[in-house]
Amino acid sequence: MEKKRLGVALCGSYCTYEKLFAALPALAEEYELVPILSDTAAETDSRFGAAAENIRRLMALTGRRVITTIAEAEPLGPKEPLDALLIAPCTGNTLAKLAHGITDSAVTMAAKAHLRNGRPLVIAFSTNDGLSGSAENIGRLLNRKQYYFVPFGQDDPTGKPCSLQADFDSLGEAVQAALDGRQLQPLLR
Repeated sequence: MEKKRLGVALCGSYCTYEKLFAALPALAEEYELVPILSDTAAETDSRFGAAAENIRRLMALTGRRVITTIAEAEPLGPKEPLDALLIAPCTGNTLAKLAHGITDSAVTMAAKAHLRNGRPLVIAFSTNDGLSGSAENIGRLLNRKQYYFVPFGQDDPTGKPCSLQADFDSLGEAVQAALDGRQLQPLLR
């Protein structure tokens, strides 16, 4: 049986990359993974690692070249459709762009191209302002058809009281639920 195609799009919340990289082998057993990086993720070295090293790791884990431009992401809609798209980590910035229809990176173009096929978009966000500035955008997307969320909670209530992060251990379960047309519950953990 042919594996379903899962786009895995990374934005700039670098502190969660290790969690995502740890989850990718299990996802690769179930799905053909198509890696996508935002401009920030593809170009920025951080204290959590160099961009070139993250790209190398993604290529090794997925066996594919990483999509990094709008032009490379556009065919994911009409010509090379995905069965599901997972944005993990999805930053508050990308949440806002999705909520308002802004397409200015490979990740947001992949989402736009993918959504036109009526297939599920799974969001695993990581944002320091989830209970402040990004809360409205989370709310906007919670009720939209095709949008599903990886369960989430506060990652550091004392040090960063407005910060929210997806439960990266639930990625596979959340993707499968979305493919089945349901939101994985409980949403808040």
